[in-house]
Amino acid sequence: MNNKEEKGKDVWSEWLDFDHSNITTITTLDEPGVFKVHASMKILYIGSSINLRQSLLESLSDPCISKAKRFSYLITENAEHVKDQLLKEYRESHGGSLPTCMDK
Repeated sequence: MNNKEEKGKDVWSEWLDFDHSNITTITTLDEPGVFKVHASMKILYIGSSINLRQSLLESLSDPCISKAKRFSYLITENAEHVKDQLLKEYRESHGGSLPTCMDK
């Protein structure tokens, strides 16, 4: 593991406004990672991508995910693993259900 990975490991961003301006101006979003979006303190979606910016911008046009007000992200090379772990924890604490915009 290199220094960059150790330094940024498991450090989630603060909750940010889920809007085009934030997504396009945050420089680290061109990296792989995981993101969560919420509205009214309820997680709507947990996603992972090799390019967070692209996935977040696409999410803005999704009818369900676009209802989110805020997002948080984690830069990680292990995005799929982290996402799977988050979904497992979510299901355990929500009676087996997935977040609203993933429960299709």
